[in-house]
Amino acid sequence: MHPRPPCRSTHTFPAAGSHLVYDRWDGAARPVLLLHALLFDRTEWWPLAADLAGSCTVVAPDLPGHGETALPAGLTPDQVAGVLARLVESFGLRRAPIVVGHATSAPLATAFARQFAVHGMLTVDEPAGVVGAGTDAVVAATGVDRVPEQFRSFAEPRRDPGLVAAYRSWLDQPSSRQPVPHAHRAGDDPELPRFTPLSDPEGLAARIQYLL
Repeated sequence: MHPRPPCRSTHTFPAAGSHLVYDRWDGAARPVLLLHALLFDRTEWWPLAADLAGSCTVVAPDLPGHGETALPAGLTPDQVAGVLARLVESFGLRRAPIVVGHATSAPLATAFARQFAVHGMLTVDEPAGVVGAGTDAVVAATGVDRVPEQFRSFAEPRRDPGLVAAYRSWLDQPSSRQPVPHAHRAGDDPELPRFTPLSDPEGLAARIQYLL
């Protein structure tokens, strides 16, 4: 069982005939929307969110088909961004959010920033390319093997080929990162993804706080 960080509460939000499950940490007015990597869930943000709570209002949803959120029919980044925008608006904070996309959720963070007002947008560990990749390759592209032992319980992927197929249009989008020219083990090359929300939660929290 995961330890319970302080100030966390879990809620549901109606979306496309179903419900989006999300965690919220109440702090100052500015909302920060944390988007987990595909095949993981909102718990990957718990250590970082505990550091951020107090500086902002932190929101970490389970994306459709992940964690406790059901998989609906509509899964384009624009459709999911619309649901998340309504979720943030429902808080009544009247301040544009900061949107943080981890790894394969980068297309969603980009879609949100393209459609809606944001105070800032940050993507981390975006893979250089997972076009046509299978489940294991999608998981590996996040840098999950670099998660410290004490945080491994927050990074347990759902290795479901059906979920990869449902998100294929996201995964096959061009990446903004340039491919790494030579193959290395993830632990050897600092330029490869390293699952930053869990390998360096304090450092990433500081980057987000700078945007506030």
